[in-house]
Amino acid sequence: MTSAKHTAIAETEPSELAEPRWAVVSFKKLEAAALTFADAVKKLSELESSKIPGLCIVTDEAGARIADSIS
Repeated sequence: MTSAKHTAIAETEPSELAEPRWAVVSFKKLEAAALTFADAVKKLSELESSKIPGLCIVTDEAGARIADSIS
């Protein structure tokens, strides 16, 4: 399958990446939640430019557990 066909199929098929179920966390807190994966990547970039350490993208479920353990 060519990459153009693969991209077209990926854009029309439902995907967890398109669901608002992603969170961005840092060493200190849950930075954002209920994001699509694309929005989480954008948020991660914004926070990286602010020099916030320990950033990663996780599911909202994992983000909630992290938020509870930090509090």
